[in-house]
Amino acid sequence: MSRADRGRSKGHRSRQEWQFFAALPQADRPLAAAWWAVLILRGVLPAAFAVAMGVVIGAVQHHRSLVAGLVVVGVSFVALQILAPVHQAISANLGSRMAAWLYDRLTEACVRPAGLGHLEDPTLVGDLTVAREFDFGMTGPPMHLNVDFIASGLVDLAGGLASTLILFAYRWWAPLLLGTAWAATHWLLRESSVWRERNTEEVRQAQRHADYAYRLAVDPPAAKELRLFGLAGWAVERFIDRRRTLFELQYRATRLRERSVLWSLLLVTGANLAVFVALAEAASAGQLGLGRAVIFCQAAVGASLIAFGGLNWALDGAAAPVAAVLRLEPAMAPAGSLAVGALPADGMPARHVRFRQLGFAYPHVDAAVLEGFDLTIPAGSSLAVVGQNGAGKTTLAKLLCRLYEPTAGAIEIDGIDLRDLEVSAWRRQVAAVFQDFIRFELPLRDNVAPSGAPDEVILAALADAGAEALASLDTPLSRGYAGGIELSGGQWQRLALARALCGVRMGARLVLLDEPTAQLDVRGEAAIFERLLEATRPVTTILISHRFSTVRRADRICVLEHGRVVELGTHDELIAAGGRYRTMFDLQARRFSAAGDEEGRLYDSLA
Repeated sequence: MSRADRGRSKGHRSRQEWQFFAALPQADRPLAAAWWAVLILRGVLPAAFAVAMGVVIGAVQHHRSLVAGLVVVGVSFVALQILAPVHQAISANLGSRMAAWLYDRLTEACVRPAGLGHLEDPTLVGDLTVAREFDFGMTGPPMHLNVDFIASGLVDLAGGLASTLILFAYRWWAPLLLGTAWAATHWLLRESSVWRERNTEEVRQAQRHADYAYRLAVDPPAAKELRLFGLAGWAVERFIDRRRTLFELQYRATRLRERSVLWSLLLVTGANLAVFVALAEAASAGQLGLGRAVIFCQAAVGASLIAFGGLNWALDGAAAPVAAVLRLEPAMAPAGSLAVGALPADGMPARHVRFRQLGFAYPHVDAAVLEGFDLTIPAGSSLAVVGQNGAGKTTLAKLLCRLYEPTAGAIEIDGIDLRDLEVSAWRRQVAAVFQDFIRFELPLRDNVAPSGAPDEVILAALADAGAEALASLDTPLSRGYAGGIELSGGQWQRLALARALCGVRMGARLVLLDEPTAQLDVRGEAAIFERLLEATRPVTTILISHRFSTVRRADRICVLEHGRVVELGTHDELIAAGGRYRTMFDLQARRFSAAGDEEGRLYDSLA
């Protein structure tokens, strides 16, 4: 890290602590006020206890009444015992409220932008990781524990300052000397409070590796392969190795510097010797009574509570996610923003969809995914898009859904730039099935129509997708709920298709299918696509698929390569042309030409 970077980092850290404290009342104002009030009271009481003990000893020495001193001693002692668990409970509740407040802000920051750029921007990944994972215990204690640690540290700091103030009643220089010496440890040992994973790419990357290794071991998707290939031990070893690397980096970044420790020891030792020697001489010379000597000695010992300690680490761990969320809020809105259109989109497309010299590159990536893409799709027709992985097929679908803005050229709907249409109005005209379609742990009805639809429309959409026999509409699609069921991958895929078909029945005019039947067999996919074409006949359909048994049924086929259209035509035209499509088709046809299904019957010929 350069000197300038270190300077910015230190300045940033000094700001994020203030951001944490400023956020406390925003999370819960009454609870934050109670937290601070109890904290100050707990910080002052030890000093009051020390003074009362000195008064009691002085009273014994001079045969005065002990009542007032003992009352203060008793009240202070009992209050300290009661306030500690009360403060702990307040801290836990305030920490939970703080975590909820941060997640509310983060959720809104993630969901509110109309596009997706902010969720896939590599410059925001570090802050997103810190903000998403801070309360899971992976990057440090959860917020409710951190707030309690901070409370304990601040109570000590307040107690140390209160004890230091008492010493002004002895000599003016004593509190200045002791207070400065103990406070200097914060500056001398300041590097030890820095959790550098917030500041360097090396440690942030180690954090991501450790989190991924953890998810690999505990999440269901990898469970089958881990067991089948005997990788359980490998997963555990990988997790331990990644976590050890992370801890080593954290330790290296936060360990106490030997020279700084030595200077701290010399400074505080010298200051304490000066004060205690002066107290001893004053007491020996009769300048201090026994009671006052006890008070000042306890105050001098109490001043040590000012020293550098766990408060710094806890505060850094709690302040980092607050600062990350507050940075993300203003950064995500522009990163995920889209042009604000105002034109209605009802009934579109009615004539055509036109890609005019379309270009697109993802944020902070030099290579363009689409470049000079030019194509017109007549409304009501079906187009299949084929090409190698990375050719830009899914990106094309994202642009059509207005999840990103083109970086060059335009998409025109009936001659109108897509950016001039109101975003939500256009999206109501689009029904899409992506490869990574969502699986709601909700009843079947809500999976097909999350925004609502009449039951007869939902049932018709399920029938169109070949999913009419899955379950009743009220059945939860998760065994985690009473009466719930689990679906296979192919059943979920039919359900996702039913969701798109329900959208068509509710008025959508454009259907986007990105590998919609990848988990079905060849014959099942062909049958489903026939039904899809029939159900979407009045609307425009764009299909992205690797299976040519499905692709050949589209009105036209577009071959995409390096972000451009290299071939366009019907299946028969492209086969006759003997170009790229013919080569890909022959390669795939060879794989299935002699393949039989589980009943021994041959699949339909692809040629």
